[in-house]
Amino acid sequence: MKNSTIWISASVLIGAFVMPFTANAESAIQQTKGSYQDKFRQLDETLPTPNVYRSAAGEPGENYWQQRADYDIDVTLNEAARRIDASETITYHNNSPYTLRYIWIQLDQNIFRNDSMAERSSTFSSRPEQNLNGIDKPARISLGQLRRQQFMADNELGFEIKKISDSRGQGMDFVVVGTKLRLDLPQPLKPGQKTEFGIDFGFNIVESDAVGARSGYEHFPDDEREGGNDIFLMAQWYPRVTAFTDYEAWTNKEFLGSGEFTMEFGDFEVEITVPADHIVSASGVLQNPRDVLTSTQRERLDDAKGAERPVFVVTPEEALENEKEATDEMKTWRFVAENVRDFAWASSRKFIWDAQVYEQGGNVMPEVLAMSFYPKEGGELWEKYSTASVIHTMEVYSRFSFDYPYPTAQSVNGPVGGMEYPMITFNGPRTELQDDGSRTYSLAEKRFLIGVVIHEIGHIYFPMIVNSDERQWTWMDEGLNSYLDAVAGREWDPDIPWGVEARGIIDYMKSTNQVPIMTQSDSVLNLGPNAYTKPAVALNILREVIMGRELFDYAFKEYARRWMFKRPTPADFFRTMEEASGVDLDWFWRGWFYSTDHVDISLDRVYKLRMDTKDPDIDWERRRQEEANKPTSLFVERNQAEGRKTWVELNPEVTDFYDENDEFTVTNKQRNAYQSFLEKLEPWERRVFDRAVSEDKNYYVLDFSNLGGLVMPILLEWTYADGTTDSMHIPAEIWRRNAKNVSKLIVTDKEVTDFAVDPQWETADVDIANNYYPRRIIPSRIEAYKGNWPADHIRRDLMQESKSKLKTDDEEDSKDETENDDQ
Repeated sequence: MKNSTIWISASVLIGAFVMPFTANAESAIQQTKGSYQDKFRQLDETLPTPNVYRSAAGEPGENYWQQRADYDIDVTLNEAARRIDASETITYHNNSPYTLRYIWIQLDQNIFRNDSMAERSSTFSSRPEQNLNGIDKPARISLGQLRRQQFMADNELGFEIKKISDSRGQGMDFVVVGTKLRLDLPQPLKPGQKTEFGIDFGFNIVESDAVGARSGYEHFPDDEREGGNDIFLMAQWYPRVTAFTDYEAWTNKEFLGSGEFTMEFGDFEVEITVPADHIVSASGVLQNPRDVLTSTQRERLDDAKGAERPVFVVTPEEALENEKEATDEMKTWRFVAENVRDFAWASSRKFIWDAQVYEQGGNVMPEVLAMSFYPKEGGELWEKYSTASVIHTMEVYSRFSFDYPYPTAQSVNGPVGGMEYPMITFNGPRTELQDDGSRTYSLAEKRFLIGVVIHEIGHIYFPMIVNSDERQWTWMDEGLNSYLDAVAGREWDPDIPWGVEARGIIDYMKSTNQVPIMTQSDSVLNLGPNAYTKPAVALNILREVIMGRELFDYAFKEYARRWMFKRPTPADFFRTMEEASGVDLDWFWRGWFYSTDHVDISLDRVYKLRMDTKDPDIDWERRRQEEANKPTSLFVERNQAEGRKTWVELNPEVTDFYDENDEFTVTNKQRNAYQSFLEKLEPWERRVFDRAVSEDKNYYVLDFSNLGGLVMPILLEWTYADGTTDSMHIPAEIWRRNAKNVSKLIVTDKEVTDFAVDPQWETADVDIANNYYPRRIIPSRIEAYKGNWPADHIRRDLMQESKSKLKTDDEEDSKDETENDDQ
């Protein structure tokens, strides 16, 4: 077959010239020696090798196993001392193929000890700045930091392990290592065996706001009761068996704060003894309502079934009465939670309690009791939106993953802004008390409550059921959940910014202060953007831009279904998404999760081409017109404006043949060559050529460069001269041979006036200025300001300041009252 070169007359949208264009030009690689980067290298060389525990398809292997730990706990809350004391019996099942000589236990409360690794390895970011005259700026420490230091200095924190004994009551040897405890077994625990041991323990509860903890107490000094009341949110409150896995054995990373937790599933029976006027919310199902609730409260709980709106179990009026007086009497609340990886609870006399049954249907859990617990400070905000948000979350998440498998789902207000545990979540937003006694809330607080409830209830799916290792890979629970909470959030109110839109991550992605998503949790520099937003945006792009909703949703649901009540790794997620969708995504995982590259695709230039007819009488006339359309010399223009004539114009007798015929004059020699060209074409070549000439389409060659390093699809849109538009989705594979520069041929019937890359901002492209051709003016704003000199010690007017009188407390109070009246 003949290899013909087709000459095309080309013109850039600004300027014009002639260039050769071959059939394979668009795939030509312009590559500097030694600079090749394979962005499509297969990920298998990075991922763990598939085995009998985890298959190459990303699902549990034929010999998959995981351990189990069952707990029987009795705990008593000493409200006055803000302390708990408890005893627990743990039954540990060794389902692994390995013999164990010891068991590691997590002691998460030990993070608050002054000698903990977290405290000793903490850094101080502020420092004094020195100029030529000495210290110019002092170091700074916040009052919050001082409060934390003082609280930890004034209180003995961390677990007090009173006793550990085996099933016969014999003491067992153990060693405490920071936030872990190694329990030495008297006899090796063989595969298939189980062992039982008991731990007596206690600890002083931290003040959550003071320490910045995931749990603790919050004090309300101005409540109805003299001395105030507390809300207790209890999590990470009992010694817990550390996870033992097929991929890491004992997960012995020290608890430093950012990396959360991974535990074994098991059954819990927990008896919680609290002051008799407290209301308790906990993981699981209340087993003794007759012992702790009035008959009226039990009737209200029954009324929650079939109710269209939440029903008060404890009314605001009853909660307010509870606040007024405390009691020395105690009550024990008994809860059972089956097949959960953790257990948390909350207790306070301040709690209002509402409930509504979510009619889920299906065979897994047809009815789920959705509940909220909150103080009067939660007010109408919580009454309207908390339980409703719980139900909405289950409706959406179950559609995208699996039916909610537990009998309860709870939202509890307290000092913790947002944390999740099986069947119970802690959420922070509240109303504001006004001078007239009313309680109001801002739009931001409303959005915060709805968003945090959706996010934390969503965590019951990921990672409380799909049990990823949060200590190692924060993004596997936070990123996946942030993606899905935005799906649920936009179904609630699409006008709320839900954090997965591509534009929300560009500042972080182009910053230098970042690490790959796959970085271990405690080493991540910016946890929010890295573990929440970036992976959520990546998954949203994967769904909406790369895979499409049908393929993505099927694969994501398959991942969730496969790993319910099991422990997936990143490799399992990556492999499942590819295997279930049939889409090779190695380039995507490598770029978004293993690198700090960003998206910046630049449309550098566009060539407008026209097919040559090869007929010299047509083509050379076209070229004459193109030459005539070029800008003339400024020198010539000014000479003509001055009326200056050329030598030839002044002396016409010197003209010759070339003054009558230019370089575009056609001769018979060219016409004969044209005929010879046509005669040599094969029949099929003649048909193809004649059709191309007769159709006379517009050929555009677009040059793209990848400035950010992250290969992505090119979402291309163009506008025709008649105002209509068209688009093309160019897959990321266009970069497979050259990840830096590529060219694309676009053939159109109508003339194009401009091209745009990613016009809807779907790919997190960090620089939209280079996405358009021709370039566009970027609208922005400018603001005038008046400069001020800094009020440093040199510019202080000490003469005037020395005249000021020291105000008394009464004068300060009077001033404050006057200012309030003015407002």
